Amino acid sequence: MTMGDDRDGARTRQLGLLVAVCLIAANMRTTITGVGPLLEQIAGDLGTTTVALGALASIPLLAWALVSPLAHDLSQRFGTSRVLLWSLLLLVVGTVWRSLPGVTVNLWLGTALIGASLAIANVLMPAIIKRDFAGRVPAVMGLYTALLAGAGAIASGVVVPVSLIRVDGGPVGWRVALLSTGILLPFAIVSWMRASHRSRADQGPRTPRTAGGTGIWRDGLAWQVAIYTGLQSGTFYILLTWLAPYATANGRNAVVAGIDVMAYQIAAIVGSLVLSFFLRGRARRWVPASLPLLAMVGVVGMLTTPDLLTLWTIPAGLSSGASLSMALTLMAERARDLSAATALSGMAQSIGYLLAAVGPIAFGALHALDGGWILPFALIVAVLLGQLLFGLAVGRERFVLAGSGGD
Repeated sequence: MTMGDDRDGARTRQLGLLVAVCLIAANMRTTITGVGPLLEQIAGDLGTTTVALGALASIPLLAWALVSPLAHDLSQRFGTSRVLLWSLLLLVVGTVWRSLPGVTVNLWLGTALIGASLAIANVLMPAIIKRDFAGRVPAVMGLYTALLAGAGAIASGVVVPVSLIRVDGGPVGWRVALLSTGILLPFAIVSWMRASHRSRADQGPRTPRTAGGTGIWRDGLAWQVAIYTGLQSGTFYILLTWLAPYATANGRNAVVAGIDVMAYQIAAIVGSLVLSFFLRGRARRWVPASLPLLAMVGVVGMLTTPDLLTLWTIPAGLSSGASLSMALTLMAERARDLSAATALSGMAQSIGYLLAAVGPIAFGALHALDGGWILPFALIVAVLLGQLLFGLAVGRERFVLAGSGGD
């Protein structure tokens, strides 16, 4: 085999891996973002209320917080590629289980399995991108994040029309609509099996190394990355939850409020894609701290001139999307190797999603105090200031577990 053949083979493997990463990204949020728009249908069919079903939305976040730390040890014992494949297969099982007719518990147990499987995949993907695209981490991470957010947004928009498709004289219903959110999963699984089989980067089981699993929780830089992750996620989930109620409270109808939320998510996708262009040269150190400044412009604008709300969603969305991509990039770039990257990703996402879950609740509690919006929006500004401060810390080029032998 000639050197040219080797290069062509390497390019083919890289392309196959990139396609697999893109297909996996397209499945990382669809199964959960499709639930909210169907809550009324589900409640009516099961004879309960949307309030009672509201906890469905929090199950994945709780699963991500609880299960994420397990991903490192699993990948060390069985191999990163194999564990990712298992998580995708379990995602299929959870998606089917959730839509099974019969007892209501299927909906809850299926959702819990979906959350657990996504938790593992969430953790492993930044490490895999670091491993397989070492020279292009920001660009691939931006593409991954944009597809993740974009597919999730599409799923939330199409599940209701899918549920209303009529077959044999009646609508197919919410179960088929939720099942359809996993339509791309078989393609992702096959693509990953082919790509990981061709790649020689991950040869299977590894011997666990204690430092990566336990030392990460005593590492100062790891905590800084984790808190940065939690703060940026907190802002995103606050605005995703409360932007529409704030819009309607200021006299906008439900359709326009929905457009505001859509504009926010579209801007977030753009932010994810463009981040890599700014992570170059010496200026890259200041990017993590600069991103919340952009969001502050949008948040202050929303509060002071709500008539221009759609306009203000743009800087806020750009910041949110770029911040998520930045956080995932830090999980890869602040680790020296695959083991450290999975340990950091597991810890940061566990802490991050716990913090993120608090945000919308705290915002609502402050709003309930006097029915106003100044205190809740002050909370967002405080969160963004915290992200700025931790952004200054994580922007310096350092590595977690620096004193533990490189793990």
